[in-house]
Amino acid sequence: MPDDAAAEQPSRGDEAVFVALGSNLGSREAHLASARASIAGLAEVRVVAASRVEETAPIGPAGQPAYLNQMLALTTHASPLALLDALLEVERSRGRERRERWGARTLDCDVVRFGRRVIRHPRLTVPHPELPHRDFWRRELDELLAVPAVRELA
Repeated sequence: MPDDAAAEQPSRGDEAVFVALGSNLGSREAHLASARASIAGLAEVRVVAASRVEETAPIGPAGQPAYLNQMLALTTHASPLALLDALLEVERSRGRERRERWGARTLDCDVVRFGRRVIRHPRLTVPHPELPHRDFWRRELDELLAVPAVRELA
């Protein structure tokens, strides 16, 4: 489905969904740990695997602290937009305030891939348009795709 209709189509739970987590404010490790637990606790989500946590230089305005980043592989019966809404709530629960594009944040949760779907919706673009430009996301994605349970879904 190469249009925004794919954003509202629920999953059958057999698609590999990849969600990137990032934090560069406050207790970065605690923010990532809380995000992992919150996402795993969502009613229609099953976390299959998590990449290693890695520290990366910030992208965006100068003077930001370094990020901790991690990617999760999961399955869901939710639609991409419903998952996005749940992820935005997870961000808010950790004090995320959206003020400046690519600015510092307590927590960022991005849908990087949702199965093989191509989504062009005003609220969500999948695959994430920054995937080709973020080496750490590609490393984390490769790490997860090497996990047999994830590889079976992808």
